[in-house]
Amino acid sequence: MVPTLLILLSILIILGYKEFYQHQAVLEKFSIRIHVNGSRGKSSVTRLIAAGLRAGGFRTMAKTTGSSPRIIDTDGKDRMIQRLRSPSIGEQVKLMRYFSKQNLDAVVMECMAVQPEYQWISEQKMQKSTIGVITNIRPDHLDEMGPTMDDITRSLSNTIPFNGNVVVTQGKHNDTLKKIAASRKTNLTIANTDDIEAGFMEKFSHLEHKENVATALEVCKQVGVDKGSALEGMLKTQPDPGALFIKKIQFGAHHNFFVNAFAANDPLSTLNIWEMIKKQIPLQPTCVFLNTRADRRSRTNQMIRLVSETIQPDIFLIRGDKLPEIPEGLFKLITFPDRSKPEDIIEHLSTLSNHVIFGIGNIVGWGEQFVQKLKDFQSDD
Repeated sequence: MVPTLLILLSILIILGYKEFYQHQAVLEKFSIRIHVNGSRGKSSVTRLIAAGLRAGGFRTMAKTTGSSPRIIDTDGKDRMIQRLRSPSIGEQVKLMRYFSKQNLDAVVMECMAVQPEYQWISEQKMQKSTIGVITNIRPDHLDEMGPTMDDITRSLSNTIPFNGNVVVTQGKHNDTLKKIAASRKTNLTIANTDDIEAGFMEKFSHLEHKENVATALEVCKQVGVDKGSALEGMLKTQPDPGALFIKKIQFGAHHNFFVNAFAANDPLSTLNIWEMIKKQIPLQPTCVFLNTRADRRSRTNQMIRLVSETIQPDIFLIRGDKLPEIPEGLFKLITFPDRSKPEDIIEHLSTLSNHVIFGIGNIVGWGEQFVQKLKDFQSDD
């Protein structure tokens, strides 16, 4: 019995070493490997970087893991990833093997790991990036990354490479990131939004954040793409399915504006979008629609607190069960059970007129279906 176990153990060790060396050979196929991590904006930044590199003449493919996982090919076109099982970071290894056969100069990968230990494995074993990116640090995934902002910072820092480069945005936690980068002999650069001239952001066909563009531009510059080419390429980026947008919707004679902020599922990002929207749309009655998830209780509590204490709309519409206590008298509160269909919510929204409807909370699954259904009422005006 013992000799048999030893033989099996030896075989597993040999197979493990073989797998390891095969993956190292795959990584060496790409001179540029970019790994994008952060609380928000990972999918958008991944797309922007890939577009900038393509415009600079680099044969590039990318992979996003946001609201709907995609491969972005060398022509900038999306290919949907069909999963037969729950998401796993092992998916990244398989995709890198596929990319290695496409004669590429560069790969841009969005980090799909949440737990700190898996973030470490994703970078230090699977990606070994030449340039790491941390888009921002926000209070999200508290259950997995830890309750404090320092915990979240250290979790996200697991994808800072050794002996490479990392690009970050302006933030109060950069001192911690600088120390960790220095300990790994990695150069840290802070992206500068002043590099984006006034009026440039209005050229995008969708709403984009200046910080995302500045971050992508810094990465492209480090690789050798000139600023003009990189920015021109970014304007051609196809937005992520969960990307922020404002659409005018019409229910019969009733007109409203709908803001899709479902993918910005942490309080700070949601508030930043809210402040931006207030500058773009004239003041009028507001309705916040919170789409909750049963497995994201802490996020639901955070969002309800944000709406109650800061946004304070005229109407607060929530889809979800087992909600915490919500203050009375601040707004008209309407709740729908978790089993509600998108059509149920749309039927209620159709009674509103001249409102700004602000969709927040979660885009995955039900949220995507809701946004798709709402497109039937989009106005061309």
